[in-house]
Amino acid sequence: MLDKLEQIEARYEALTEELSQPEVYNDPANYAKLNKQHRGMEEMVSKYREWKQLKSDLSGAKELFDLEEDEEMRELARAEMTTLEGRLEKVEEDLRILLLPRDPNDEKNVILEIRAGTGGDEATLFAAEMLRMYGRYAERQGWKMEILDASESGIGGLKEAIAEISGDKVYSKLKHESGVHRVQRVPQTETSGRIHTSAVTVAVLPEAEEVDVKINQNDLRIDTFCSSGPGGQSVNTTYSAVRITHMPTGTVVSMQDEKSQIKNREKAMRVLRARLQELEEQKQHEAQASERRQMVGSGDRSEKIRTYNFKENRVSDHRIQLTIHQLDLVMEGALDEFINALVAHYQAEKLKAETVAA
Repeated sequence: MLDKLEQIEARYEALTEELSQPEVYNDPANYAKLNKQHRGMEEMVSKYREWKQLKSDLSGAKELFDLEEDEEMRELARAEMTTLEGRLEKVEEDLRILLLPRDPNDEKNVILEIRAGTGGDEATLFAAEMLRMYGRYAERQGWKMEILDASESGIGGLKEAIAEISGDKVYSKLKHESGVHRVQRVPQTETSGRIHTSAVTVAVLPEAEEVDVKINQNDLRIDTFCSSGPGGQSVNTTYSAVRITHMPTGTVVSMQDEKSQIKNREKAMRVLRARLQELEEQKQHEAQASERRQMVGSGDRSEKIRTYNFKENRVSDHRIQLTIHQLDLVMEGALDEFINALVAHYQAEKLKAETVAA
């Protein structure tokens, strides 16, 4: 482990020097590439340097303990050694996690798909609230969310919504949100005060670039049709809506959010690339993909990764047994506690698997 960390630190220092050179700075594409590598090593190098400092401090405390004759000073040195050993153990654990093989998609933007499951109108209302919740979370992270397409219900809810979220390491934080989210509350239309249970499915797909997914244009069937729903005079008069079918896989993407057929086609291709990349990854990692498909599920009430109980102001994540009694804040985008806990949980699981394999 130490040899690998030394190599990473040496490469980090070389990149620091390279990035300061005028010829690199004046080449935007190369500068961006090298700077991304540099930032990717920053946390690990910082943690490694902290480890080296703690090792040095611990060595000094041990030397003081061995040489000191005054019992009070020896006791102070012993306490310092205990503290440093605890910190050192934690930093070593952090380094082992940072050295784990990274998901190559972690740095990518995402395509977020939200669909109303069982529960009728109530499920569509909650789907709209979920979209807003992720929008608020994106704002807190300094990310940007763009709605690519949305199918509204008659009461102001959403049957389905597709959005792109772009920013720093979006997929690394949102990838564990895929699955069935269950809501328990009294619907506005319920007169007897009875609690209903509804479900919404969430899928988080890493956005695929053209270089990631090669699409043969001959494999596509592109249909245009008139938009439906809100949109002013152009609705039902121009063929701006686009439906793209990838014939080898049967994957279909429809887009009608924009008045421009060109823009709808571009958005549809972004979603299609993300879905095709997901299909390809499922082939390459069938066991992992099977678990992931089970997480997303069918939208049935009995399948769930998280439950939002409005009466008790409670949110529970069933994968990590974490419950927070601040549902109102969560719906405003305060998702950090869940997302950080999930990232830590799956990192620990990966570390455990790596240890067993070794």
